[in-house]
Amino acid sequence: MDARNVILARIRSAIGDAPTPEPVSRDYHRKPMSGPGDVEKFAHTVDDYRAQVHRADETMVAEIVTGLIAEGARAVVPADLPESWRPRRGVVVDGAPAELSTLELDAIEVVVTGCTLGIAATGTIVLDGGVGQGRRALTLVPDHHICVIRADQIVDTVPQAFHALDPTRPLTFISGPSATSDIELNRVEGVHGPRTLDVVIVR
Repeated sequence: MDARNVILARIRSAIGDAPTPEPVSRDYHRKPMSGPGDVEKFAHTVDDYRAQVHRADETMVAEIVTGLIAEGARAVVPADLPESWRPRRGVVVDGAPAELSTLELDAIEVVVTGCTLGIAATGTIVLDGGVGQGRRALTLVPDHHICVIRADQIVDTVPQAFHALDPTRPLTFISGPSATSDIELNRVEGVHGPRTLDVVIVR
């Protein structure tokens, strides 16, 4: 008998007549949300990823967003970003009738977008190119991303997020500022996208 069969025979002998464990239902992970997710947990996990969390009601969003932008800096926004979310100075609009080139985007310090949902368990925001989110390049080129999310867009788990997302859309998952580590585990931020992420939660 070869070594593999010897090992398997020993395992079968050790198991003996042990009862088969009852299957554990995991359907609860996939059920649609009946209400908003855990906003406090989302804020906590976003903070764990070295992103900054801000709270606002609808009337305060523009003021908070403006305060996050350095004096003299410019912010690009998608053409369909709500007016009440736009910074009050230095705004550059991307979208119809013309999109900015990559070089033009590279000269802009900040991008302000919405998102499609947030995941409380992982502190992740997800963009799918929908209303107020713009094209993917907007959130990859500027060095500072300000993302606005409504509390009712937050779900608790990753399976719940995938239940709500459209897989045919261009999905971008963002968990904190862009970062990577080399072989010596030295963390470098801003390598593949913005090095600064601010998340504004609107109740």
